Amino acid sequence: MSTRLGRWTVYVLIAIGFAIACAFLSNWQFERNVTRAEQIALVEKNYDADPVPLVDLIGADGSLDPGDVWHPVVLKGEYLPDEQLLVRNRPHGGTSAFEVLVPFRDADGRVFVVDRGWVPPGEGDAPDAVPLPPSGEVEVIVRLRPGEQLPASGRGAPEGQVPTINLPAIAGMVGGDVVTSAYGQIVSEDPSGEGTLGGFDSPTDDPGPHLSYAIQWILFALMGFVFIGYIIRTEIVKHREEVEGAPAPVKTPRRRDKDADVEDELLDANV
Repeated sequence: MSTRLGRWTVYVLIAIGFAIACAFLSNWQFERNVTRAEQIALVEKNYDADPVPLVDLIGADGSLDPGDVWHPVVLKGEYLPDEQLLVRNRPHGGTSAFEVLVPFRDADGRVFVVDRGWVPPGEGDAPDAVPLPPSGEVEVIVRLRPGEQLPASGRGAPEGQVPTINLPAIAGMVGGDVVTSAYGQIVSEDPSGEGTLGGFDSPTDDPGPHLSYAIQWILFALMGFVFIGYIIRTEIVKHREEVEGAPAPVKTPRRRDKDADVEDELLDANV
Protein backbone atom coordinates (compact mmCIF):
# COMPACT_ATOMS: atom_id res chain seq x y z
CA MET A 1 0.00 0.00 0.00
CA SER A 2 2.84 2.37 0.81
CA THR A 3 4.31 1.80 -2.66
CA ARG A 4 1.02 2.73 -4.27
CA LEU A 5 0.67 5.82 -2.07
CA GLY A 6 4.15 6.97 -3.10
CA ARG A 7 3.33 6.47 -6.76
CA TRP A 8 0.02 8.33 -6.43
CA THR A 9 1.80 11.19 -4.68
CA VAL A 10 4.11 11.50 -7.68
CA TYR A 11 1.09 11.49 -10.00
CA VAL A 12 -0.57 14.32 -8.06
CA LEU A 13 2.65 16.37 -8.01
CA ILE A 14 2.94 16.00 -11.79
CA ALA A 15 -0.67 17.17 -12.17
CA ILE A 16 0.01 20.19 -9.94
CA GLY A 17 3.14 21.11 -11.92
CA PHE A 18 1.24 20.78 -15.19
CA ALA A 19 -1.59 22.95 -13.80
CA ILE A 20 0.88 25.66 -12.77
CA ALA A 21 2.36 25.70 -16.28
CA CYS A 22 -1.12 25.89 -17.80
CA ALA A 23 -2.05 28.74 -15.46
CA PHE A 24 1.04 30.68 -16.55
CA LEU A 25 0.26 30.15 -20.24
CA SER A 26 -3.40 31.02 -19.71
CA ASN A 27 -2.49 34.29 -17.99
CA TRP A 28 -0.09 35.10 -20.82
CA GLN A 29 -2.88 34.64 -23.37
CA PHE A 30 -5.25 36.78 -21.27
CA GLU A 31 -2.65 39.56 -21.26
CA ARG A 32 -2.21 39.28 -25.02
CA ASN A 33 -5.98 39.49 -25.45
CA VAL A 34 -6.06 42.70 -23.36
CA THR A 35 -3.20 44.18 -25.40
CA ARG A 36 -4.95 43.29 -28.64
CA ALA A 37 -8.20 44.88 -27.43
CA GLU A 38 -6.30 48.08 -26.60
CA GLN A 39 -4.75 48.12 -30.07
CA ILE A 40 -8.15 47.74 -31.72
CA ALA A 41 -9.61 50.51 -29.56
CA LEU A 42 -6.71 52.80 -30.51
CA VAL A 43 -7.29 52.19 -34.22
CA GLU A 44 -11.02 52.83 -33.87
CA LYS A 45 -10.29 56.09 -32.06
CA ASN A 46 -7.56 57.51 -34.33
CA TYR A 47 -7.65 55.92 -37.76
CA ASP A 48 -10.40 58.09 -39.26
CA ALA A 49 -9.88 61.15 -37.06
CA ASP A 50 -9.54 64.60 -38.63
CA PRO A 51 -5.94 65.43 -39.63
CA VAL A 52 -4.07 67.95 -37.50
CA PRO A 53 -0.71 69.71 -38.03
CA LEU A 54 2.32 67.61 -37.19
CA VAL A 55 3.38 70.00 -34.42
CA ASP A 56 0.10 69.36 -32.57
CA LEU A 57 1.06 65.73 -31.92
CA ILE A 58 4.86 65.79 -32.13
CA GLY A 59 6.13 68.91 -30.42
CA ALA A 60 9.57 70.42 -30.06
CA ASP A 61 10.75 67.50 -27.90
CA GLY A 62 10.13 65.17 -30.85
CA SER A 63 8.32 62.52 -28.80
CA LEU A 64 5.23 60.60 -29.86
CA ASP A 65 2.50 59.82 -27.34
CA PRO A 66 1.48 56.13 -27.74
CA GLY A 67 -2.14 57.27 -27.70
CA ASP A 68 -1.56 59.23 -30.95
CA VAL A 69 -0.47 56.26 -33.05
CA TRP A 70 -2.53 55.97 -36.27
CA HIS A 71 -3.73 59.59 -35.96
CA PRO A 72 -3.59 61.51 -39.29
CA VAL A 73 -1.41 64.62 -39.50
CA VAL A 74 -0.91 67.23 -42.23
CA LEU A 75 2.53 68.02 -43.63
CA LYS A 76 3.18 71.07 -45.76
CA GLY A 77 6.54 71.43 -47.44
CA GLU A 78 8.57 69.46 -49.94
CA TYR A 79 9.88 65.96 -50.49
CA LEU A 80 13.62 65.28 -50.54
CA PRO A 81 13.78 62.74 -53.38
CA ASP A 82 17.57 62.53 -53.33
CA GLU A 83 17.33 61.03 -49.83
CA GLN A 84 14.83 58.32 -50.83
CA LEU A 85 15.29 54.85 -49.29
CA LEU A 86 13.72 51.45 -49.92
CA VAL A 87 12.70 49.05 -47.15
CA ARG A 88 13.27 45.42 -48.08
CA ASN A 89 11.11 42.32 -47.57
CA ARG A 90 7.74 43.91 -46.83
CA PRO A 91 4.71 41.59 -47.15
CA HIS A 92 2.49 43.16 -49.80
CA GLY A 93 0.68 41.64 -52.75
CA GLY A 94 1.76 38.14 -51.81
CA THR A 95 5.43 39.02 -52.39
CA SER A 96 8.40 40.46 -50.53
CA ALA A 97 7.82 43.99 -51.74
CA PHE A 98 9.75 47.22 -51.18
CA GLU A 99 8.28 50.17 -49.30
CA VAL A 100 9.36 53.61 -50.49
CA LEU A 101 10.54 56.02 -47.79
CA VAL A 102 10.97 59.65 -48.80
CA PRO A 103 12.06 62.27 -46.22
CA PHE A 104 9.80 65.33 -46.19
CA ARG A 105 10.88 68.77 -44.98
CA ASP A 106 7.92 70.25 -43.17
CA ALA A 107 7.14 73.97 -42.96
CA ASP A 108 8.58 74.04 -39.42
CA GLY A 109 11.98 72.95 -40.78
CA ARG A 110 11.94 69.42 -39.42
CA VAL A 111 12.40 66.37 -41.63
CA PHE A 112 9.72 63.71 -41.34
CA VAL A 113 9.99 60.29 -42.98
CA VAL A 114 7.01 59.47 -45.22
CA ASP A 115 6.23 55.93 -46.36
CA ARG A 116 4.65 56.60 -49.76
CA GLY A 117 3.62 53.00 -50.45
CA TRP A 118 5.16 49.88 -51.93
CA VAL A 119 6.43 48.52 -55.23
CA PRO A 120 6.84 44.87 -56.28
CA PRO A 121 10.28 43.29 -56.41
CA GLY A 122 12.27 43.29 -59.64
CA GLU A 123 14.62 40.80 -61.22
CA GLY A 124 17.53 41.72 -58.95
CA ASP A 125 18.01 43.21 -55.51
CA ALA A 126 15.90 46.29 -56.32
CA PRO A 127 12.52 47.00 -57.91
CA ASP A 128 12.44 47.60 -61.65
CA ALA A 129 10.93 51.08 -61.22
CA VAL A 130 10.02 53.43 -58.37
CA PRO A 131 7.56 56.30 -59.03
CA LEU A 132 8.98 59.70 -58.10
CA PRO A 133 7.30 61.95 -55.52
CA PRO A 134 5.83 65.29 -56.60
CA SER A 135 8.26 68.19 -56.69
CA GLY A 136 7.84 71.63 -55.15
CA GLU A 137 5.31 72.59 -52.49
CA VAL A 138 3.17 69.59 -51.46
CA GLU A 139 0.48 68.95 -48.87
CA VAL A 140 0.65 65.40 -47.54
CA ILE A 141 -1.62 63.61 -45.08
CA VAL A 142 -0.10 60.65 -43.26
CA ARG A 143 -0.96 58.43 -40.32
CA LEU A 144 1.56 58.34 -37.49
CA ARG A 145 3.39 55.08 -36.94
CA PRO A 146 6.17 54.26 -34.45
CA GLY A 147 9.54 53.20 -35.76
CA GLU A 148 10.78 49.63 -35.83
CA GLN A 149 13.65 47.81 -34.17
CA LEU A 150 16.81 46.85 -35.99
CA PRO A 151 16.83 43.18 -37.09
CA ALA A 152 17.88 40.85 -34.30
CA SER A 153 19.86 38.85 -36.86
CA GLY A 154 21.93 41.92 -37.71
CA ARG A 155 21.16 41.59 -41.41
CA GLY A 156 21.92 44.58 -43.54
CA ALA A 157 20.77 45.90 -46.92
CA PRO A 158 22.33 47.14 -50.16
CA GLU A 159 23.10 50.81 -50.61
CA GLY A 160 19.97 52.92 -50.80
CA GLN A 161 17.98 50.32 -48.86
CA VAL A 162 17.26 49.51 -45.21
CA PRO A 163 16.17 46.22 -43.58
CA THR A 164 13.57 47.87 -41.30
CA ILE A 165 12.12 51.31 -40.62
CA ASN A 166 14.52 52.06 -37.79
CA LEU A 167 14.28 55.83 -37.57
CA PRO A 168 17.54 56.56 -35.67
CA ALA A 169 19.44 54.56 -38.29
CA ILE A 170 17.61 56.38 -41.10
CA ALA A 171 18.32 59.73 -39.44
CA GLY A 172 22.02 58.90 -39.70
CA MET A 173 21.63 58.48 -43.45
CA VAL A 174 19.51 61.61 -44.01
CA GLY A 175 20.55 65.19 -43.41
CA GLY A 176 18.62 67.69 -41.30
CA ASP A 177 16.60 67.61 -38.09
CA VAL A 178 14.91 64.23 -38.55
CA VAL A 179 11.99 63.21 -36.33
CA THR A 180 12.91 59.79 -34.93
CA SER A 181 9.87 58.99 -32.78
CA ALA A 182 7.49 58.33 -35.67
CA TYR A 183 7.10 58.12 -39.41
CA GLY A 184 4.01 58.53 -41.57
CA GLN A 185 2.09 56.07 -43.74
CA ILE A 186 0.69 58.10 -46.61
CA VAL A 187 -3.02 58.77 -46.91
CA SER A 188 -2.96 61.36 -49.69
CA GLU A 189 -0.74 63.99 -51.32
CA ASP A 190 -1.62 67.10 -53.29
CA PRO A 191 -0.41 67.31 -55.99
CA SER A 192 0.15 63.63 -56.66
CA GLY A 193 3.41 62.16 -57.85
CA GLU A 194 4.10 60.31 -61.05
CA GLY A 195 3.02 56.68 -61.29
CA THR A 196 1.15 54.63 -58.74
CA LEU A 197 2.40 52.89 -55.62
CA GLY A 198 0.64 50.16 -53.70
CA GLY A 199 -1.39 51.39 -50.75
CA PHE A 200 -1.70 50.17 -47.19
CA ASP A 201 -4.52 48.00 -45.91
CA SER A 202 -6.39 49.27 -42.89
CA PRO A 203 -5.53 47.37 -39.70
CA THR A 204 -7.72 44.39 -38.93
CA ASP A 205 -10.17 44.49 -36.02
CA ASP A 206 -9.89 40.73 -35.48
CA PRO A 207 -9.18 40.19 -31.76
CA GLY A 208 -7.33 36.99 -32.53
CA PRO A 209 -7.51 33.62 -30.76
CA HIS A 210 -5.93 34.72 -27.48
CA LEU A 211 -9.09 34.49 -25.35
CA SER A 212 -9.96 31.02 -26.63
CA TYR A 213 -6.38 29.88 -26.07
CA ALA A 214 -6.50 31.18 -22.48
CA ILE A 215 -9.67 29.16 -21.80
CA GLN A 216 -8.15 26.08 -23.42
CA TRP A 217 -5.14 26.19 -21.09
CA ILE A 218 -7.50 26.29 -18.10
CA LEU A 219 -9.33 23.25 -19.44
CA PHE A 220 -6.02 21.46 -19.98
CA ALA A 221 -5.12 22.05 -16.32
CA LEU A 222 -8.44 20.53 -15.18
CA MET A 223 -8.04 17.61 -17.58
CA GLY A 224 -4.66 16.87 -16.02
CA PHE A 225 -6.26 16.30 -12.62
CA VAL A 226 -9.08 14.27 -14.18
CA PHE A 227 -6.55 12.08 -15.96
CA ILE A 228 -4.50 11.48 -12.81
CA GLY A 229 -7.69 10.70 -10.88
CA TYR A 230 -8.66 8.20 -13.57
CA ILE A 231 -5.29 6.46 -13.33
CA ILE A 232 -5.48 6.21 -9.52
CA ARG A 233 -9.05 4.91 -9.63
CA THR A 234 -8.08 2.31 -12.25
CA GLU A 235 -5.26 1.06 -10.03
CA ILE A 236 -7.58 0.83 -7.00
CA VAL A 237 -10.20 -1.15 -8.97
CA LYS A 238 -7.56 -3.47 -10.42
CA HIS A 239 -6.06 -4.12 -6.99
CA ARG A 240 -9.49 -4.83 -5.49
CA GLU A 241 -10.29 -7.32 -8.27
CA GLU A 242 -6.98 -9.09 -7.70
CA VAL A 243 -7.65 -9.39 -3.97
CA GLU A 244 -11.23 -10.66 -4.41
CA GLY A 245 -10.22 -13.19 -7.07
CA ALA A 246 -7.32 -14.73 -5.08
CA PRO A 247 -7.93 -18.33 -3.75
CA ALA A 248 -8.59 -18.77 -0.01
CA PRO A 249 -5.51 -19.76 1.99
CA VAL A 250 -5.27 -23.55 2.82
CA LYS A 251 -5.30 -24.30 6.55
CA THR A 252 -2.63 -26.81 7.63
CA PRO A 253 -3.20 -28.96 10.74
CA ARG A 254 -1.46 -27.77 13.84
CA ARG A 255 1.37 -30.01 14.96
CA ARG A 256 0.85 -31.50 18.39
CA ASP A 257 3.71 -31.67 20.82
CA LYS A 258 4.82 -34.79 22.75
CA ASP A 259 3.22 -33.74 26.04
CA ALA A 260 -0.21 -33.57 24.41
CA ASP A 261 0.28 -37.07 22.99
CA VAL A 262 1.17 -38.46 26.47
CA GLU A 263 -1.95 -36.87 27.99
CA ASP A 264 -4.13 -38.51 25.33
CA GLU A 265 -2.59 -41.92 26.05
CA LEU A 266 -3.27 -41.57 29.79
CA LEU A 267 -6.88 -40.59 29.17
CA ASP A 268 -7.35 -43.65 26.92
CA ALA A 269 -5.84 -45.97 29.61
CA ASN A 270 -8.19 -44.69 32.34
CA VAL A 271 -11.14 -45.25 30.10
